[in-house]
Amino acid sequence: MLKGITGKNHYLDRLRRDVRRDWWLYAMLLPGLIYIIIFKYLPMYGVTIAFKNYSIFKGFEDSPWCGMDNFVKLFARADFRRALENNIIISIEKLIFGFPTPIILSLMINEVRHKFTKKGIQTAVILPNFISWIVINGLLYAMFSTSSGVIVGVMRSFGLERPVPNILADKNSFRAVILISYLWKSGGFGTIVYLAAIAGIDQELYEAAQIDGANSVRIFFNITLPQIMPVVIFVVLISFIGSLKGFDQFYIMTRGGPARSTTTIMYYFYEVAFTNWKTGKGSAIAMVFTALVLAFTGVQRIISSRLSGAEGVN
Repeated sequence: MLKGITGKNHYLDRLRRDVRRDWWLYAMLLPGLIYIIIFKYLPMYGVTIAFKNYSIFKGFEDSPWCGMDNFVKLFARADFRRALENNIIISIEKLIFGFPTPIILSLMINEVRHKFTKKGIQTAVILPNFISWIVINGLLYAMFSTSSGVIVGVMRSFGLERPVPNILADKNSFRAVILISYLWKSGGFGTIVYLAAIAGIDQELYEAAQIDGANSVRIFFNITLPQIMPVVIFVVLISFIGSLKGFDQFYIMTRGGPARSTTTIMYYFYEVAFTNWKTGKGSAIAMVFTALVLAFTGVQRIISSRLSGAEGVN
């Protein structure tokens, strides 16, 4: 007991000495700390709304508690379960097809030896990331519109008058449009991380593999991929969480349609909380989404730790 008190006093004395010596560094830290407390931690009290029949006229304190009633009603609604299912399916599709795209692009760009050509290609594949979803939505409409789209115009110029399917209004095909537009927009941005990771690999490993007669495929699977695997796992998790949180693409391009096939959790949250003004249910949706993100983050940490342990053994 006495030892613990002594250690605590020693720590406090050391902290006081550090503050006196470097007070200007702590003063520089203070504005950021105040910002985080005010805008990040204090608003967390709003989580209590999820357990209340919240009314903006009664406020936080006077709104009656309802326990888990908001969550029970939420999971009983078919539209929420559909939004959750859509969110997971679309996110998995983006993960499966979006995971190899930047890696393949990075390997292809890395093989380009001409310096200016390499930079030009890299700029070209990264540039779509900075295009707004509003512009992309306009481009898709200009291409696939059944009345004035480019495809219809080309067909009419060749004398073809057969009807063109409206893929922008078909729930079976629009998910493919969502996926392809997502890959085109964000696929090149990951090449920045992967090219940096590839550049950090010891070149002697490649030279030794080439001396042993290894081809490009074996070099990739035996050297490149194992060396960049921690980066791959991190990028995959961040991308997956980003796709779970995706709102702007669906709000601008689909508004949850067609036939609610692209209604995701975040879009459903927007409808419930800011369109229907059901703040308690909206807060419950936000808590469910947070739990989902934390679960995937925990999975990533477990996989990363096991991978690091396996690499350490090897």
